[in-house]
Amino acid sequence: MSKLVTIYGGSGFVGRYIARRMAKAGWRVRVAVRRPNEAIFVRPYGVVGQVEPILCNIRDDASVQAAMMGADAVVNCVGILVESGKNRFDPVQAEGPARIARLAAENGVARMVHISAIGADMNAESDYASTKGEGEAGVLKHTPDAVILRPSIVFGPEDDFFNRFAGMTRISPFLPVVGGDTMFQPVYVDDVAKAAEFAVLGKVEGGIYELGGPETESFRDLMHRMLKIIHRRRLVLNVPRLVARVMAWTLDLIQTITLGLFSNSILTRDQIKNLSKDNVVAEDAKGFADMGITPLAMAAILPDYLWRFRPSGQYDAIKESAQNLRNG
Repeated sequence: MSKLVTIYGGSGFVGRYIARRMAKAGWRVRVAVRRPNEAIFVRPYGVVGQVEPILCNIRDDASVQAAMMGADAVVNCVGILVESGKNRFDPVQAEGPARIARLAAENGVARMVHISAIGADMNAESDYASTKGEGEAGVLKHTPDAVILRPSIVFGPEDDFFNRFAGMTRISPFLPVVGGDTMFQPVYVDDVAKAAEFAVLGKVEGGIYELGGPETESFRDLMHRMLKIIHRRRLVLNVPRLVARVMAWTLDLIQTITLGLFSNSILTRDQIKNLSKDNVVAEDAKGFADMGITPLAMAAILPDYLWRFRPSGQYDAIKESAQNLRNG
């Protein structure tokens, strides 16, 4: 019988790519999510019955254990960028990974893979980064041979980074950025999925791997790169830290006052703390090279999904060509 992998958060941005890869590798894939009815789209990744979404709450031992029953490997992709409702950093990013690892060890699961993030540090000022660090510690405590992947900012067709800012250009003459000089090393989502696949297949040894693409650019430069691809001219405006803190404090306060009816996905105080530090691979860290993977450059991927934000969408290149002929 084919081997089975349980992917917690397998319908999310990164998780769905891992699920697709594991299905192509011939594994049975169990996608453990809070809302399986909204994850039906993963089923066509394999043959009938090969990929199945199931209900799971990573805050509950019984739920997590039921999802990994009979699994040969588990992958945890669950994480949040901002807190909202019951989704808090501690239970999701600190307690959740430790719970999965503990139960994996108790049930004799052969391999544990955990998706973390560059900057994960239990002593970090940011709650996001500190809980990521606590989650890693919990994973290593129970499964010392686990593979932990720390990607920089992840891009791809479903990302919430380039897509978000490209969408803003449709209605705004400028792009506000906080931490314009902060450095990033964007990594393609399927390269992260390939690293996870290699880890599940046992092609790499346990440990922490920091994953970044071949280019390192500032937040501001990434916006200029995006604008060039979508053929739009916009002013990239760096928001002063003091102004950004006031904005974030106000938005967080509104979320608190409304008891979460307004979810602050715009700018939080915790995000400002994260944006104060570069998000790049450390010089002494293990990475893609140690896994035998060559990551793709942004130029090879971004135009394939950002074209829809061009003034004339898919016809923009045709109109430009026609204009050049007229001018000629």
